[in-house]
Amino acid sequence: MRFSENLSQAVRSVKANLLRAILTLLIIAIGITALVGILTSIDALLFTMNDSFSGMGANSFNIVRGSGDLHSNRRGRQEKEADPIDFRQAMDFKERFDFPTSKVSIEGMATWDATLKYANEKTNPTVLVFGVDENYLDINKYDLEAGRNFTNLEQEAGTQMTIIGMDIVNDLFKKNPLAALNKSIVVDDQRFTVIGVLGSKGASMNQSADRRILIPLLSERHLYGYPDKNYNVTVAVVNSTDVDDAISMATGIMRNVRHLRASQENDFSIEQSDSLLNLLKENTAKIRIATILIGLITLVGAAIGLMNIMLVSVTERTREIGITKAIGATRANIMNQFLTEAVLICQMGGIVGIVLGIAIGNGVAMLLGGKFIMPWAWIILGFVTCMIVGLASGLYPALKAARLDPIESLRYE
Repeated sequence: MRFSENLSQAVRSVKANLLRAILTLLIIAIGITALVGILTSIDALLFTMNDSFSGMGANSFNIVRGSGDLHSNRRGRQEKEADPIDFRQAMDFKERFDFPTSKVSIEGMATWDATLKYANEKTNPTVLVFGVDENYLDINKYDLEAGRNFTNLEQEAGTQMTIIGMDIVNDLFKKNPLAALNKSIVVDDQRFTVIGVLGSKGASMNQSADRRILIPLLSERHLYGYPDKNYNVTVAVVNSTDVDDAISMATGIMRNVRHLRASQENDFSIEQSDSLLNLLKENTAKIRIATILIGLITLVGAAIGLMNIMLVSVTERTREIGITKAIGATRANIMNQFLTEAVLICQMGGIVGIVLGIAIGNGVAMLLGGKFIMPWAWIILGFVTCMIVGLASGLYPALKAARLDPIESLRYE
């Protein structure tokens, strides 16, 4: 028998026992949905984070406060957070760091719960305010939808100018970036003039990159500063091949700035965007393995159910098998017919599961700030898994059908 004949016979058999086939393929669909859905959501979130980190560039790194050792008589050494990188240290580092074709940016968090007002419009108290220098936009790959960056004079004078995100434009200026330029807005009872609008960057990990405003670094220090405030330092070089050399130089300068002796360990850390992403990928690899195991356990139950249905089908069609053999069908023909039927039910369940898995996985990822992706690798895994489950669960019933004696089968009532 040709494959097309086997497939046609399998379709007729599924239609004849439609309810049983639907219940079985739904069990398979649940397993595939869990498998594809969780793996898709993980990949979508990683893809989004990779996009966010790539926006910072593979040729940049951050210098952040590290951890030190706290001596204790009872428990020996305990870890504590190191002293912050204060404003003076950050500025001192920026002046000393003269690596060729490099730029240094300093950033300070002013507040995370600011309320902005313009005329009769008002935002929720969820706006992030950052103090930044003239290199911040370039290093962090921010584009301006309208307006301009801060000038050196505005930075040095600490003028109350601001660059706002698109969410702020939507809330206060009816989604019109041009209408925001040169307008005076109130930020926590302080007036700032809007000179620019950031291009939309969307959200990452449930945090919007558009619900923020930028102010000059000296303005941030004057309005929101306090003695032990921490500042982040970002360094970018033109060529990614120069990053290691730049890190070595930055480490030496920061040690001098922090007045560390030769015997003391660094009390600051250097973070690269790609190293953080690799760490996330390593951690999510375990989640992937666990997800695959959970999906396979569900599919084992589905395989047992399918095998039971196929055995019932063999019993119900014993006389039909006898007639088929009597007119010349071989054992191989009978086996192929039942295996085709088992694989068909599995693949139907797989298609339903893959569609649901893609929808659910991307839905969860988008709720957490991720982007929609088409998980081709997990789609292929779903089809291959269904093929294996179909062959495994249909093999014994197919062998049983193929071994039936045609004479005894014809006498079966």
